[in-house]
Amino acid sequence: MRVTLQFLPWLLAACLMAALAAAPAESQAKQQTSPKPVVYKKKPGIKSVRPRAKLRAEPIKLSFGQLSGLHAGGDQLDLKSSVALVLDQDTNEVLFSKNSQAVLPIASITKLMTALVVTEALQPLDEVLTIGAEDIDTEKGSHSRLQVGTPLSREQMLHLALMSSENRAANALGRHFPGGLSAFVAAMNRKAAALGMKDTHYVEPTGLSSRNQSSATDLALLVREAGKHPLIRQHSTSIEQQVAVGSRQLQFRNTNGLVRSGEWEIGLQKTGYISEAGRCLVMQAQLSGRKLIMVLLDSAGKYSRMGDAERIRKWLSDLPAVAPRALPPIAPIAPLAPTVVTSVPAKLS
Repeated sequence: MRVTLQFLPWLLAACLMAALAAAPAESQAKQQTSPKPVVYKKKPGIKSVRPRAKLRAEPIKLSFGQLSGLHAGGDQLDLKSSVALVLDQDTNEVLFSKNSQAVLPIASITKLMTALVVTEALQPLDEVLTIGAEDIDTEKGSHSRLQVGTPLSREQMLHLALMSSENRAANALGRHFPGGLSAFVAAMNRKAAALGMKDTHYVEPTGLSSRNQSSATDLALLVREAGKHPLIRQHSTSIEQQVAVGSRQLQFRNTNGLVRSGEWEIGLQKTGYISEAGRCLVMQAQLSGRKLIMVLLDSAGKYSRMGDAERIRKWLSDLPAVAPRALPPIAPIAPLAPTVVTSVPAKLS
């Protein structure tokens, strides 16, 4: 008993030291077994972005040809244009015809008649005309680089209207006609009647209105007549032109990629587009030893009218080499009865 009591303080001290030594180890063990909190660090340079709101799909604007069912029927050349006509300018032989009597909006093909009326009126080409507020497009809201107050000669206005399909230039030409815009439109319709264009009607000189309507057969007559004027041929087929507007030099280009390609021998051309008319193209070109007039209307797709022209050229080049007058045309599709649309469908603009 004496021994036990003698060593009791040592035993107590040893137990205390053992307890103190075990405490940090237990604490460390608890830290190792307990899960660490997850810390999300923001990466430098990366911003949180809210999901974008879903864009509402715009309604598809159908052309009058699509609404009339002209695209329902195919053809031997698989053209994307619902209306097509190819004829020999010298012999008047029809080589290809597809719905050539259908009456549809013609968009900026209108400017070919605008140029014809201006040219035959013999107004001074060097007279300076000024773009006015009246020339701003309120029909479609199209853009123009010719600001209000821009002064250009009549010939420059004519050049830009034919080559680059400049709407303000075309409207300015009509406004500066003797008697004003209404007299100019009347002159356009008189000229159409004189050429035998029975299915053609104009309401303004740019083609922005869908009420400017014609048929491929009528437009072939217009191309033939316009091709008699060297000024129209020259300005419609020039590749590009620089125009001084104030202190700036503006570069304008031809809207017809076939002219810019240099692979075609084109004597006259004009393109056109509004949603009601689709993509349009008229040309006077030399193909396979013939002077041809080509009319393509209501083509679906941005480049499809050019593709259709290439399909026609390939078809002509693949034909056997024969005398021009004996060139065998493919069997044309029977044309539909004239389709005239006199009102614009809702939301078609």
